[in-house]
Amino acid sequence: QLQLEESGGGTVQPGGSLTLSCKVSDYPSWSIGIGWFRQAPGKEREGVGCVHPRSEATTWDDSVKGRFTISRDNARNTVNLQMNNLKPEDTARYYCVADRRPTVNECSYNETTAFGYWGQGIQVTVSS
Repeated sequence: QLQLEESGGGTVQPGGSLTLSCKVSDYPSWSIGIGWFRQAPGKEREGVGCVHPRSEATTWDDSVKGRFTISRDNARNTVNLQMNNLKPEDTARYYCVADRRPTVNECSYNETTAFGYWGQGIQVTVSS
């Protein structure tokens, strides 16, 4: 029932910023942990970060810590990934993911099995 849909991808120059949105359908986004994974061609899928269920607290991979933020827009049932100071290494397809398990109190940003719901992904390209 729960569905995720990413939007806002595109191409930016190094040092630029981009915001991805994850629209959550048929489930209250505030109640669950929502995260982001990314995968570049020829590379393994990696967790970027996540926002904890019923919380604004976040956990991040070191590769993006200090550059990316996650915010909740509960009125729109949407979670936004704000990406700043983008680097060419950030180029990847980005996936919004959700952990719907009601008993968990934190998100595991780099554990694919923790997230039972995945969006279709959206491309982010950082290039001069």
